Amino acid sequence: MECYTANWNPLGAVFYRKFDLYSMDWNLKEDLSDCLVTPAPYGGPIALLKNFSAKGKSSSVRPVLEIYTASGLLLSSMLWKSGQVVQLGWTVTEDLLSVQEDGSVLIYDLFCGFKRHFSMGNEVLQNHVVEARVFHTEYGTGVAILTKASRFTLTTNIDDLKLRRMPDIPGPPSCWAVLFQDRATVILFAFGKDLYLLDHTSCSLMMPPGMSPLAGSYLEMSLSFNHKLLALFTEPGYVWMGSSSLKEKFGEYNCSIQLPPKQMVWCTRPRSKQHAVVLMWDRLLMVVGNSTESIQFVLDEESYLVPELDGVRIFSRSTHEFLHEIPEASEEIFKIASMAPGALLLEAQKEYEKVSQKADEYLREIKDKGLLSEAVTQCIEAAGYEQEPEMQKSLLRAASFGKCFIEKFSPDGFVKICRELRVLNAIRDYQIGIPLSYTQLHQLTIGVLLDRLVLRRLYSLAIKICDYLRLSEFQGVSRILAHWACYKVQQKDKSDEEVAKAINQKLGETPGISYSEIAARAHACGRMELAIKLLEYEPRFGEQVPLLLKMKRSKLALSKAIESGDTDLVYTVVTYLKNELNRAEFFMTLQNQPVALSLYRQFCKHQELETLKDLYNQDDDHQELGNFYVRSSYISEKRIDGRVSALQSAVDEFNKAKNEFACKVTEDQIKLLRMQRRLEDELDKSYLDMSLHDTVYNLVMDGMFNKAEQLYKEFKIPDKRYWWLKISALAKREDWEEMEKFSKSKKSPIGYLPFVEMCMKQHNRYEAKKYVARVTPEQKVKSYILVGDLDQAAEAAIEHKNENEMILVQTKCTLATDSVILEKINRAKTQILKK
Repeated sequence: MECYTANWNPLGAVFYRKFDLYSMDWNLKEDLSDCLVTPAPYGGPIALLKNFSAKGKSSSVRPVLEIYTASGLLLSSMLWKSGQVVQLGWTVTEDLLSVQEDGSVLIYDLFCGFKRHFSMGNEVLQNHVVEARVFHTEYGTGVAILTKASRFTLTTNIDDLKLRRMPDIPGPPSCWAVLFQDRATVILFAFGKDLYLLDHTSCSLMMPPGMSPLAGSYLEMSLSFNHKLLALFTEPGYVWMGSSSLKEKFGEYNCSIQLPPKQMVWCTRPRSKQHAVVLMWDRLLMVVGNSTESIQFVLDEESYLVPELDGVRIFSRSTHEFLHEIPEASEEIFKIASMAPGALLLEAQKEYEKVSQKADEYLREIKDKGLLSEAVTQCIEAAGYEQEPEMQKSLLRAASFGKCFIEKFSPDGFVKICRELRVLNAIRDYQIGIPLSYTQLHQLTIGVLLDRLVLRRLYSLAIKICDYLRLSEFQGVSRILAHWACYKVQQKDKSDEEVAKAINQKLGETPGISYSEIAARAHACGRMELAIKLLEYEPRFGEQVPLLLKMKRSKLALSKAIESGDTDLVYTVVTYLKNELNRAEFFMTLQNQPVALSLYRQFCKHQELETLKDLYNQDDDHQELGNFYVRSSYISEKRIDGRVSALQSAVDEFNKAKNEFACKVTEDQIKLLRMQRRLEDELDKSYLDMSLHDTVYNLVMDGMFNKAEQLYKEFKIPDKRYWWLKISALAKREDWEEMEKFSKSKKSPIGYLPFVEMCMKQHNRYEAKKYVARVTPEQKVKSYILVGDLDQAAEAAIEHKNENEMILVQTKCTLATDSVILEKINRAKTQILKK
């Protein structure tokens, strides 16, 4: 116990500890002070720009950019050829940003591969960059620029670039920081003894509460990891600590060192009430907080501070350490003479291993106080904060020992911490070099950790973690394998066939894998044939076709679209081909694909009639050309002359197609159109676009009986149809005289029942009765029923001795008024049955 707490340093009511993470083995020949150093948070990589010369200095040696893991293993390097660098920084996805003197920002991946660039605007280009900051907000990664003209320009998200030029400031700031508060990004800067807050509309003078009037000029400022805390260092060596909103002061400290520190960062822990600031000079590291005391460490060599969510990483040429506040659970268990339940449980477990009766005494003491659950929880929590696996195991063994004596204790928390610690220990390994703490992992999430392993090309480890944590294939293995495949296609030492086969063997039909995305990466790398081979494994045609079009493999794309049976997909390809190929090539391509040609014709019928005509002409398809002229005569032609001309062209094409029927009906339509135009001229009434049936009907309705008769004879309208037409029109116009005259003109081909029906339709029983006598015997009953003469209907049914007709009449009778008729029918039915 005493040995374990030997490196604990008290500061106020809490303790701080500094322990080794790695012995750095990067064999740097340069001092860190001669390099531009940029470490990434969350145990991320370290970027060094060697042979870096500040502006105004000349260097005969070209700079070299090197990227290392946190353990000092080289990830990548390259000779720098991109001009003067002002600042390096890391994005939230661990891409490296290089802010240039001319205001351009270059983006590289972990392996020094150039991704893209953007500019911070013309004003920055003209005035040049003096200082820059790369910062992180909930919107993403942002960049802030200070130019020689003392003007600030910033963007809050480099992936959705929107440059914002800030208002003028009094003069060049001595120190400044980018602050994110209330969903807005502002700049806090110092000019002499004054502190200003710069937002997008104004520059406001601020006064930190409780600031000593003797504080002097501001030399350094620092924001905490979560942007909620602010530390200010002033000329006499005075450190002010408070909220970043400048509404609350937490403490102050006079370090009596007037020289501004090389770095000043916050060392905090989530949910801790203690606030501490770490200041670093050449050979001194000082931790100050809510206390009159401080913690001081002597530095043996040039070092660099990296603020983290729950502490500060400190690395130099030879070591990499972590300084943090001792968590409450760890302090309760390990502080000297602690009687906390967790401390007693840990001792009980150790005594149990020694087969000592003291184990029972310790255990009874905890149980008697009813604190066994709390003891187990303390040990589990403390294990998460430990870096060394042996100490983790010791605490977890104690927790496991304690929970055996608790009824209904949920094992979920214990199992979860065991799994997560195993993952943390794996990634903390020297060869991996990601020194994440348990607190940082929870903030970062397992998903983001897997992404970072994939970016480092540690696919095997990432897949093992997915399997160990039992993540779904879509969240874990599938995503990782897809990244691996995208990396695989970039390796040009193997043939396309070998790479495609290797990828398919590894991926197979794994759920969530998109071969089209892998093929797109192969295409981006210039490996066209490999991309096509990979697309053969893509089961979704909707993913294959767009990429094939992008690759200019339009004929293959058309074949795939047709194979899919998706008409929308075929239309997409056909539209692309139409825009890309000349007319002759386009038509020739469609000729070889009947399905595509048929669909394109359907499209042209609704959208491009002239193109449709060209297609039919090219194929000498006279039948379809005739149909085309017929349709266009009514769709495109408004004038009667144009319509007749189009129909005449249709007649010519039908003749060439030897379709006599189509030719005849089209000629008849031309004849009808001409007659309708003459009728319009003569009668001053619209007949155009009526059918032959409607034309005749309307002529009768208008009393033009001779004209209707002429059309009847001219177009050889069947007698039955013509009679039906005429009597329905005469009945409608109630021309009963003409109707009677027409019925006597010759024997009706439709009989006389229709005359009865038409009269009754107009509710004229008198006229209807005129035709009842002329109705055939088979229709007598029905005609009598129509005119309402049920007695005569019954007589006719009895005369015919037709039982069905009798039943029909009975259904029309009512007992109250037609009892005599009903009785007559019933007697007749009885006589029929007797026979």
